Amino acid sequence: VLQKGLKENFADAQVSVVDCPDLTQEPFNFPAKGICGKPRIADVGGVPYLIPVVQKEKVYDLNTVAKDIELPGAFILGAGAASSKILGVNAELIPIVQTKSEKKPAVNGSYVAQINPADKGCLLEKYSSKYTDCEFGLLANLYASEGQPGKVIEVKANGRTGELNFVSCLRQILEKHYGEKPVGMGGTFIIQKGKAKIHIMPPEFSDCPLNTNEDVNNWLKFFEMKAPLICQPVIVSRDPGFDLRVEHTHCFSHHGEGGHYHQDTSPDGVQYLGYLLPAELLFRIDRPQETHLVGRD
Repeated sequence: VLQKGLKENFADAQVSVVDCPDLTQEPFNFPAKGICGKPRIADVGGVPYLIPVVQKEKVYDLNTVAKDIELPGAFILGAGAASSKILGVNAELIPIVQTKSEKKPAVNGSYVAQINPADKGCLLEKYSSKYTDCEFGLLANLYASEGQPGKVIEVKANGRTGELNFVSCLRQILEKHYGEKPVGMGGTFIIQKGKAKIHIMPPEFSDCPLNTNEDVNNWLKFFEMKAPLICQPVIVSRDPGFDLRVEHTHCFSHHGEGGHYHQDTSPDGVQYLGYLLPAELLFRIDRPQETHLVGRD
């Protein structure tokens, strides 16, 4: 299904089932070897806690989320907002956490991307270099598993010919094929060559309400960042009525760039390599009572 669909959006696409590479190795350096074992997706909080007006009291903990999704000790990847209570500023969180279990403490391999106060560029830092917690704020889309080796879906796509970004393409392929049956996937992919459009939220929350997508885009800070970028997508083909964010991807690198992935900006030369797995369960945690569809891109 994925290979057929990707060929409509990329010059070359190959999808196969392979053994998950050892993710503790370069370029990932994750605290777990794989993304297999009881795979599940959690959608925590939501954009309505950020806009139109921020609700700073919304703070969560990845160790608690692991228990909530009935997988204590889970290895969690995904995309979310950093806790402004911890950082003192608003920032993008790239969560990569082996949560704590009865036998072991948590291992936090996350990154934070924020606006550098010195030059207004991207400041990407390893979370554990400054902080010891596993908190996040406002919202997160998370893929969780036991972090085991195993069989995964390897996706290779080169040379983008269509308008859709890599993640939207995957999601819409699944939606088109499976219709009303929601299919969720998560894992990691690398933009091996090319450049990408990435945003980072400003350090200060907006004083005036952000009521439209235009308001949000004027508030966000956009950058063009270069490969290699290691990305963490969380995809659900369609929302079965839980007010989900159906796709959300954050990325980091080893050259100081990272944030929220929108699209590659070098379609002819771009190369994607991904390792993904369908999730078995979906958990919706602290769903906003009042909602809207602004700022979900």
